[in-house]
Formats: sequence, structure tokens, C-alpha cells
Amino acid sequence: MSSTSPSQTLPAETIDRITQAVHAGFEEQTQFLADFVRIPSLRFEEGPAQDFMADALRRRGYKVDDWTINLSDLAHLAGFGPIFGDFSRARSVVGSHHPKTVKGRSLILQGHLDVVPTGPAEMWSDPPFDPVIRDGWMHGRGSGDMKAGTVAALFALDALARAGFEPAATVHFQSVIEEESTGLGALSTLQRGYRADVAVLPEPSDFTINRAQIGVLWFNLRVRGRPVHVAVAGDGSNAIMASYDVLRALQGLEAEWNERAAQDPVYKDVPHPLNFNAGKIEGGDWASSVPAWCDVACRMGVLPGQDLDAAKAQIEACVAAVSRDHPFLSNNPPEVVWNGFQAEGYVLGPEVDPALSVMQQSYEQVFGEGEVLVENKMTALTDTRFYGLYYDIPAFCIGPKAQNIHGFDERVELASVRDLTVILALFIAQWCGLNPVED
Repeated sequence: MSSTSPSQTLPAETIDRITQAVHAGFEEQTQFLADFVRIPSLRFEEGPAQDFMADALRRRGYKVDDWTINLSDLAHLAGFGPIFGDFSRARSVVGSHHPKTVKGRSLILQGHLDVVPTGPAEMWSDPPFDPVIRDGWMHGRGSGDMKAGTVAALFALDALARAGFEPAATVHFQSVIEEESTGLGALSTLQRGYRADVAVLPEPSDFTINRAQIGVLWFNLRVRGRPVHVAVAGDGSNAIMASYDVLRALQGLEAEWNERAAQDPVYKDVPHPLNFNAGKIEGGDWASSVPAWCDVACRMGVLPGQDLDAAKAQIEACVAAVSRDHPFLSNNPPEVVWNGFQAEGYVLGPEVDPALSVMQQSYEQVFGEGEVLVENKMTALTDTRFYGLYYDIPAFCIGPKAQNIHGFDERVELASVRDLTVILALFIAQWCGLNPVED
């Protein structure tokens, strides 16, 4: 049985063999994904899901590194964002494959298992952590974003083994947390020393390549006042109502930044790429008491190359300006607390093109000669920024078809998961090369 060198087209027999191996294992893969989705890996509660993934890697014979993240190891690194909450149990898990003979180029396959909150369960058609399959789609929080892609990467490696091969280069399979909040799970793997010639993240993308992504700033708007009975409301200060005046001003800043984006060399053809969101509001204590406090969790997008410190200063200046002549905020200035993402935007450079060429080749081997991978400019962000911006590791996303991510009734199309698994297996084979594995 002969091996293949990286970036060379695989023989048709080998392509068929790998494809059939994916199909043969897809029922098991679907069950594995369902079991994974069933674990509610919400923020600060990811431990059982990491146990699940670490156990799967050990059973497959990978060298597993499972460690607790120490924030003090990361705080000085570029891309660090602050954590508010109990981070003492946060872990990263990496399973590494080291080949008998190295012929090809190394690879990081990274997936995050943290999921966003579900909202009221009664607003879902099915319980959010009950992975129901209907009409070819698996429903459930995290099914699309991004457990299906992570599982596809793992089972792509399984398919190569089932077909009688191993990657002829080092492959690090990384299971991380905090992608939805700060990205510190990805950063922890880099601090730990994991490197490769390229990083592929199978985020849900409907088989598009995310060529560019914006940056994001998270902050908490804290408004404080003086509580009184509603009967004498004029004597108090309604912190909830006052916060709306600040939010309207921040919407004005959002509009100004999008006017600038219309001139940006990367995002000028993307309508309204920068979005401000007031995502969560808490305030007050009693329906008949004028609320003395209000906290609003906010998110603001920034352009690639936009200086984060300057952007933060503009946000703080906007809040200060609207408060200056306000009847109550002028005497009770709101506080801006930076409490999560402080993420720069990222644009893929030409150094990633060799890997994209191999991915294009793999895509055509699945969907047909001449079928072209579409490139996309995201108005959100992923962990790819850490690799590309700070560690000179080209990184990009390609993933399955998913709907309603971050919303109710999140779901992923299983046929697209199967196709992604084949694409990733062929990419690994042609990027890393193959060694035969004797029975």
C-alpha cells in the first residue's frame, strides 16, 4: 500500500476508500454527536463535555493533554480578555497524533464545545438539549455551533484509520472553551505551546471560507440612581429608563462607525458590518419602587485594524457625552466595565493560500470538478484570530450547514455534516500526507 505526499491529488481508489470509510462510520458519528449535544456545556459548566471528548481521544489512542487553565499564564498575552465568573474549573483538552514517519505538513483541528444560553426552554419546539432528528436535521443547542463540526473533524481522522491510513504529520485535535466569550480556550493552547503549519476550525459556514472577520468589544453599562416609592417617582431617578438614553447614543456611535466601514478596503462592500447589541438587561427590585440600578450587557463590533484602545475610548466618550447634560446621569455618571471579548478583527493573508488550495481540491473531490468554495466576510468572529494575528499560523473556518445558531431551535443538516467529514478527511490526507497502517 503506497503513501501519498502532501498537496498531490489522491488516486481515485484512495478517494473512494476514504469516502466509503466516512459513510460506514456515519451512523456511529451521528450517535456520538447526539450524545455530545445532550451534554449542556454552558459557560463555566463545560467540564462534563470536556470529559466526554478527552475520553473519546484516549480511546482512540491519541496522546491526551488535559489541563486546567490558569488565567495568570494568559493575562500578559495579546488577545487576552477579562473573565468575570468562576473560571477555576476551566479546562482545555488536546489529543495529538504523531506519525511513525513524517512526510507532510502539520495541522491543528480545533473545535469549541461551549454553547450560548438557551433562553426559555418553552420557546423551543423540542427541549434544547434533547438532540431530536427530524427531516434530516439534528436539533439542539450546540448542534450547529459547533459540535457537529468538531465531531466531523474527529470522525474524519477515524475514517482515515478505518481506510488503513494515518496522517503523515503531526495533528493536534483541540477541544476548547470560551470561544463564545473571550477566546481564552484557544489562547491557552497556544500558551501551552501547540503549533502547526495551518489551523482549520470547522465552524458552521455552509461550506464557505471566512476570509475576514470583525473584532468585538464586550462591556457592561452600569447605571446607578436613588430608589423611591413610585408614588413620588419625580423625587428619584429611574436607572432603567436612563439607560435607554445611553443605548440610543451608542446606536448613534454604531452608525458613525458603519459610515467609516463603507470606506474600509475589506468591508466596504458589506452592508452594515458593525453591530451594537444590548444583549441583556437587569435592573430594579420591585414593581412599585423606582429602579435605582440597571446593568446592560453590551457588544460592539470593530473593523479589522481598528485600534481597540481607541475604540474603547470612543465608547467611553460617547457614554460621557450623553450623560453630561442628562437630568439625572449628569450627577450619576454611568460606568463602563470591560468584561469579556477584547478581540481584534482578522483578515486571512496570502500565506494561507496553499492550505486553501488543498481545501478547494478536497471540496471538488466531494462536490464535483469546477465547484468553487465561496469566500465570505463575517460580521462576527471566531478563534482563528489568535493563530493568524499573534502566532503566524494561517487559520480559517469551513463547516456544515446550520440554522438558528444562538437562537431557538438551533439545528444542523446531517447530510452536510457527512460531506464535511469527507472533505476534512481528504484535506488531512492531502495536506499531511498518508502513511499506511498495517493491521
